[in-house]
Amino acid sequence: MKRIISAALAISCIFMIAGCNKKDASTASEAAKKVYTMQIGHAQPIDNPRHVSLETFKKIVEEKTNGGIKVEIYPAGQLGTEKEMLEQTCSGVIQGFRGGQFDFLPKLLIFSLPFLTENSDEITRLMSSDFAKEVCKDSQKDGAIILGLGDAGGYRQFSNGKHPITKPDDLKGLKMRTNGMDTIDKTFKALGASTVSVPYNDLYMALKTGVADGQENPWVNVTGMKFYEVQKYFTDIRYQFHPDPFYVNVEWFNSLPAEYQQVIRDATDEMFKVNNQKIADMQNDALETIKKNAEVYTLTPAEREAFKQATEVVYDQYLKEGRLTQAELDTMRAIVAGK
Repeated sequence: MKRIISAALAISCIFMIAGCNKKDASTASEAAKKVYTMQIGHAQPIDNPRHVSLETFKKIVEEKTNGGIKVEIYPAGQLGTEKEMLEQTCSGVIQGFRGGQFDFLPKLLIFSLPFLTENSDEITRLMSSDFAKEVCKDSQKDGAIILGLGDAGGYRQFSNGKHPITKPDDLKGLKMRTNGMDTIDKTFKALGASTVSVPYNDLYMALKTGVADGQENPWVNVTGMKFYEVQKYFTDIRYQFHPDPFYVNVEWFNSLPAEYQQVIRDATDEMFKVNNQKIADMQNDALETIKKNAEVYTLTPAEREAFKQATEVVYDQYLKEGRLTQAELDTMRAIVAGK
């Protein structure tokens, strides 16, 4: 009798295990069928390296997940200003945003200090460093995770509609546009200019109507937005680059299967490789276009050094205000130097 009961219990357990396995398999199957939508906003036009590289991201993610993630890209400020898109990402209205908006992580501003680097290799080395990754970790407390940093468009240059800028004193009396970034504002003020904050997508009209006398942007942005139509004088100064963070809503990201998270991380790495290479490829063509439509002055090493010395005060201000420690500055300079 005991043998019969034991046999019955064993058979019952087998059916229960089989049922559980079947249920687990069914649950896994249902999860595999789920399609996640990833809406990503940015402010640049579709021929800009940012958008081109996001198209690469979309292709990789959709292929590697077999359509499990559908990526929708909204360029040219379709979803609002950069600040609004970052807020939408943090709150989960959209899932991703790329752009130089640092309100929720002002520590990123230390990478945009004037004359911090000299070439694109140094930028790449700094943006991919463990130091940069550590800085990015604080973004998660506001609802977004930064999955990577790239170059937002190459070195930034000066332009205005009044006269050539060849020395620091030439900035005095000019009303220069900023995007609200503290390092831009402090740099222009160190050079004697006044500043006015204008959203990127309103900048063309602001320059045309005289709301601002001048601006600063990379060559590829200038041609993409055709600022050369409303600016006569450009200066090749290479004073600053902007990190290009890729913000993703952290709650949405954490809801993904682990293999999907890895696909997005890998696609992010490839995206920034494409972005940085595209910027390098487009720089010369963009500059030639500007030269056909406006005056471009290239500073000599000595002239550029004068601007560098005049803006050293920005570093002093950041150290004094506690936005940057001497140890952090030393670390960045060592990374840039390849040490």
